Amino acid sequence: MEPDLFTAAAEDRQEKDPSSSPLAVRMRPRVLDEVVGQQHLLKPGSPLRRLVGESGGPAGPSSVILWGPPGTGKTTLAYVVSKATNKRFVELSAITAGVKEVRAVIESARRATGGFGKETVLFLDEIHRFSKAQQDSLLPAVENRWVTLIAATTENPYFSIISPLLSRSLLLTLEPLTDEDLRALLRRAVTDERGLGGAVTLAGDAEAHLLRIAGGDARRALTALEAAAGAALSTHEAEITLETVEATVDRAAVKYDRDGDQHYDVASALIKSIRGSDVDAALHYLARMIEAGEDPRFIARRLMISASEDIGLADPHALPTAVAAAQAVAMIGFPEAALTLSHATIALALAPKSNAATLAISAAREDVRKGLAGPVPAHLRDGHYQGAAKLGHAQGYVYPHDVPGGIAAQEYAPDAVRGRQYYTPTRYGAEARYADVVDRVRERLGRTPEGDTGRS
Repeated sequence: MEPDLFTAAAEDRQEKDPSSSPLAVRMRPRVLDEVVGQQHLLKPGSPLRRLVGESGGPAGPSSVILWGPPGTGKTTLAYVVSKATNKRFVELSAITAGVKEVRAVIESARRATGGFGKETVLFLDEIHRFSKAQQDSLLPAVENRWVTLIAATTENPYFSIISPLLSRSLLLTLEPLTDEDLRALLRRAVTDERGLGGAVTLAGDAEAHLLRIAGGDARRALTALEAAAGAALSTHEAEITLETVEATVDRAAVKYDRDGDQHYDVASALIKSIRGSDVDAALHYLARMIEAGEDPRFIARRLMISASEDIGLADPHALPTAVAAAQAVAMIGFPEAALTLSHATIALALAPKSNAATLAISAAREDVRKGLAGPVPAHLRDGHYQGAAKLGHAQGYVYPHDVPGGIAAQEYAPDAVRGRQYYTPTRYGAEARYADVVDRVRERLGRTPEGDTGRS
């Protein structure tokens, strides 16, 4: 495809008859002040403000990487920059475009710049899908400022974008839109002439349901609103009701308040189902949280806590699984994050259970709160600084690696808690092996398994 056709196609999408465009496109902000959310990026004097010439300071960057979940405004910000700076807006997707298409756009932009023509904003969506070689092809254009590159990614750019391009770009992190952001957007779309123009109204419970199913995604919210409005208008209804929204988006309204009792009740039920090894009940509560638009990071945090609180060393892989799930959720977001959360929930629910680690730290902390601390034994104190030997620090310490078996029979605990045994491993799962190890180690240290457990 020739470069001019890229531009023509992009401009045509923006300038054609609005009534034929999707609602999400029609409601795309024209200036930065119309953007909802992302206020941390829109402060006076911010790089984005300077990029569109709204600040009297130095010119903004020539390359920007926008990192955030779907539907948070990455394409919108690129489009606003192009309109505000009166530059050509060329949009490519790394899903369908390759080096050939990128080079064609860059060459066209270079010629236009050299001939004092209109400068170009190149918006490259899904840049993380480009290979290293494909990303390398962007470097000359960025360094020579032949284009204003605005690249968008939903994945962590430190893992998915090459260092030379990342170092030459300003990285801006977009946050998920809040319910208040989306509510303002929906109400604007209902009344604005570019949107529904007041042809219908939106019932309160229908609006609340749209917010739940949007999950912080503006595009999803507007798409659902458009479908519901079309259904209402087709039957000559003046109001979009909850029933209309449910019928058009095929998702029942989940009775779940993310800021109220249901938020904590369902989260509690999820964790207790995992603790009880009921994988099916756990998946039910997970599904309720997902369908209600719960923050996936909140769910992931609860799973990480459960892995240590209820499983511990009975399955040493439980915590790494939960941590990996949390990292994956942060990188991919919904809807794909639902798969990762399901993976982790099933693994934790079916894992052998032990709360020995929980009881151990609780007992140790209880003793500390009671004042059972005392000075650190002299032979365990730091002996590296000048004068430590005169104080007797580190004197008499036995280096365990010099002892057969690697266990030195010396006192490690302060006198106040000598003999206390906080950790009582179970015989479940992998912790059975730790139970045998603990018994042998305590015996070598001169303690007996029948010693004080430290618990009242």
